[in-house]
Amino acid sequence: MASEFEMSMVGELSYFLGFQIKQCKEGTSISQEKYAKNLVKKFGLETAKPIRTQMGTNDHLSKDIEGEDVDPTLYRSMIGSLGLWYTKDTNGVLAGYSDANMAGCVDDRRSTSGGCFYLRSNLVSWFSKK
Repeated sequence: MASEFEMSMVGELSYFLGFQIKQCKEGTSISQEKYAKNLVKKFGLETAKPIRTQMGTNDHLSKDIEGEDVDPTLYRSMIGSLGLWYTKDTNGVLAGYSDANMAGCVDDRRSTSGGCFYLRSNLVSWFSKK
């Protein structure tokens, strides 16, 4: 990088363009923890009960007719702002995984699908579609 950009050595990188950077011998963590905490506060989720998994693997989603619609762009921006972990793993190649449920929606019998892509053991992209 130093050959392409003017740089000054003031120590190990810990904060850059709003990202908190933590480096260790196993890999590098990039997060926006402060920003995520502000999101939680902004959307009134301070008292929300944290859970590890949103639902069981054999559960089926059903439309909440009385519930409010979720803005998918807002949801993705909230989830995407929580940070990533990149290991120094040099083994492996690009790998992709996907899953689908044909006509699995109990309300309208539409299919759902999703997938993710890894470069070595690092997640680089994910998607879901109904």
